[in-house]
Amino acid sequence: MKVPVKYSSFEENIKGSRFLSELFLIDSQAKVRELIKAQKQKYADATHVCHAFICGKNAEVMGMSDDGEPGGTAGRPMLDVLKGRGVTNILVTVTRWFGGTLLGTGGLVHAYGNGVKNVLENAEFEELIDKTGFSLKTDYQMYQVVKKIFENFTIYETTEDFGELISITGKIAVTDFDHLKNTIFDSTNGKVTVGK
Repeated sequence: MKVPVKYSSFEENIKGSRFLSELFLIDSQAKVRELIKAQKQKYADATHVCHAFICGKNAEVMGMSDDGEPGGTAGRPMLDVLKGRGVTNILVTVTRWFGGTLLGTGGLVHAYGNGVKNVLENAEFEELIDKTGFSLKTDYQMYQVVKKIFENFTIYETTEDFGELISITGKIAVTDFDHLKNTIFDSTNGKVTVGK
């Protein structure tokens, strides 16, 4: 399973109608509801804000909405594209500003499905892995040792706070946590310990 790394968007005009496809990283249905509400407020002048989402470790939670478009012409084709990509923790909205020309059901299915395909093409993905947070404090002397050890691991969302001691927090794959903890402890002769 892959998950998006960050927000992405794609825009196109079809027979005068403007279609804006946007991709968001989500972790729950509550987040989906929050984002849809925000999108509808942000684009209050739009004719439709259709969406499709998949979330959960095994892509077990899915949903979609045609938001006033004829049944099955927006949400379903959007969700079908997502399901075919092996992705999860993803929400795609396609916002439409009607341009005066009716596209017909086939045209709508194509427009919404294509919007999702194109926004996925522009997006960055990474493998879904269980991560855990970690933190440590080190003096300036051991800081270089710790940084060198980090080069051998994949560390996510690192923050460093330089004070009397240097506080470092980040995330690491659950499967790598003990290895990181033991390597840092051993390499610093027990002076630096890693906690969760």
